[in-house]
Amino acid sequence: MPHPLTLISHPLCPYVQRAAIALAEKGVAFERIDIDLADKPAWFLAISPLGKTPVLLVDGQPVFESAVICEYLDETTAPRLHPQDALARARHRGWMEFGSAVLSAIGTFYNAPDDTALASRAGEIRRLLAQVEVQLGMQQEAGPYFAGEAFTLVDAVFGPVFRYFDVFDPIGDFGVFTGLPRVAAWRAVLAARPSVQGAVGADYADRLRVFLRARQGALARRMELAIPLPPPARPRAAQA
Repeated sequence: MPHPLTLISHPLCPYVQRAAIALAEKGVAFERIDIDLADKPAWFLAISPLGKTPVLLVDGQPVFESAVICEYLDETTAPRLHPQDALARARHRGWMEFGSAVLSAIGTFYNAPDDTALASRAGEIRRLLAQVEVQLGMQQEAGPYFAGEAFTLVDAVFGPVFRYFDVFDPIGDFGVFTGLPRVAAWRAVLAARPSVQGAVGADYADRLRVFLRARQGALARRMELAIPLPPPARPRAAQA
């Protein structure tokens, strides 16, 4: 029998991670199937009109786009990860979209062709996160998460955002979190959350490093200095 919920995934996709985090927070069992986005199978293209992950199969019926998947899960499965108040819920949806803008900025960062562009794009990420810093300072309820004590879908969006920097940080100090103590504390809390940790495989960091090196931009060149590739194995001597 097919599993009632199947998440079609890519091991590095931050949008997949959102859905995986939401499923874990709700304690919902699901099957996860990874595909190669560089060689998309025909069956996947038939269920994903945009050819992107994630896709959630619900009793075989596809739901695509991460925000839509998260909204569906929140409407159908407890506990709710959105606020009950309509205005607060709308504001949270806006900050989820803001998280997508930060992801876009991260993409321009790791694709930067030279050091000048790399520094500029790191500055853009910090500018965006500075707005988050202000928002965290305005929250009405004290607590470790975006809206206080309760974990919400905004937290599910930003957990994968911050995860990139676990790999970026050993490469160099790009100043992204400088002077942003609330954002830095939120990052640390999300990194310790079991649902966030479990949204990727144990080989995530290694896979991301391979991906970044393949971009052949300024960050990849920095990686060669900070985290050099291991030397090739020497051929074993022939035995008599």
